Amino acid sequence: MLKFWLGIDLWKRVLGALVVGIIAGFVMGDAAENIRWIGDLFIRAIRMLIVPLIFFSLVSGIAALGDLKKLGDVGGKALLLFLFTALTSISLGLTLGTIFQPGMGLDISLAQGAEIMQPPELTWTERLLDMIPENPIMTMAEGQILPLIIFAVLVGVSLLMAGKEAEPIVKVVDAGAAVMQQMTMIVMELTPFGVFALMAWVTGTFGFEALLPLATMVGLNYAGCFIIILVVYPLILKFIAKLPVVDFYRGIVDAQAVAFSTASSNAALPVTLRCVQRNLGVSRSVSSFVVALGATINMNGTAMYLGLVALFGAQLYGIELTMTSYLLIALTATLGSVGAAGIPGSGLIMMGLVLSAIGVPLETIAFVAGINHIMDMMRTMTNVTGDATVAVAVGRMAGEIDVEEYVSDDDI
Repeated sequence: MLKFWLGIDLWKRVLGALVVGIIAGFVMGDAAENIRWIGDLFIRAIRMLIVPLIFFSLVSGIAALGDLKKLGDVGGKALLLFLFTALTSISLGLTLGTIFQPGMGLDISLAQGAEIMQPPELTWTERLLDMIPENPIMTMAEGQILPLIIFAVLVGVSLLMAGKEAEPIVKVVDAGAAVMQQMTMIVMELTPFGVFALMAWVTGTFGFEALLPLATMVGLNYAGCFIIILVVYPLILKFIAKLPVVDFYRGIVDAQAVAFSTASSNAALPVTLRCVQRNLGVSRSVSSFVVALGATINMNGTAMYLGLVALFGAQLYGIELTMTSYLLIALTATLGSVGAAGIPGSGLIMMGLVLSAIGVPLETIAFVAGINHIMDMMRTMTNVTGDATVAVAVGRMAGEIDVEEYVSDDDI
């Protein structure tokens, strides 16, 4: 029985749990409150992962870039474009969440005795000082997300600067990241049970009204990704690469199809490289570096989604966000999308990073987990398209692109 259960794709189990949980909620009504503890157990397990996963993932990811001096002109331009598209995507997610307010209309309450932890009101000077941890160990123990991120970034950069002398520590960090990936996979096996219990409780307590925000989230996720693909990326191609947009999409369509169907940037990586090199004419050296780097740190669809979910959760629990909260969402969603790369199920974990930074209950995660795969397909296609866009732009600026191949109609 267990072998059969584990043989089913996790996303299928989660989606099935969502449907069964909704049905159970309608049948059980208010009695569904009695199984809510299963969902709370799932949320506690996610909370357990956040600090070590963020630390090891960010440090390992930065260390994997190699020698800072070797990044050179190509790496610098690629990083700037990745940063620009990430911030643009997050801003779009926040804009959509503010305009359409998908979480409004429901008054979701926490478990009895639980409280919403509001970030303290600090001046800009106090907040800048608070970003530097006086005691990194205490920062981790207390789950202070922003100082933890700053510390992890500094450790990663320092490992790069130390070079060969730091190789033993890099191996330890890489091993730690691998261990946390495996632990994440274990915790993700709890997702169907957590989704079932919390969806049964939500549906039993609030009825059909609770399903409307989920449908709105799916619609906004797809709308945001389409805007990124059809507006943001074409602007880069037109004004930076100064190349025809139609030819780009004709050349990258195979990679988009694989990304959408598999919901995996890693699975689409070989096809993306083939399309960028053979169909779009980018040199092997530039395409290999930029596309591989993008598959690691360029997650525009995920960044947009994390910003959207943060507002969704705040609206769901009636939390008013300040301008500082919006800036924190932008920062943590950027770094969260970087940390999410290549980590199975980590999109939900990195969602906890963003929510924790602004004091939104992590129960929001279970609320959207059931529809996560449906949205992840579109987000992955957005990410892969962004990798190709930056590769073309950097190749054009570096003179490492065959324009005749780019505009050719003979792509295979």
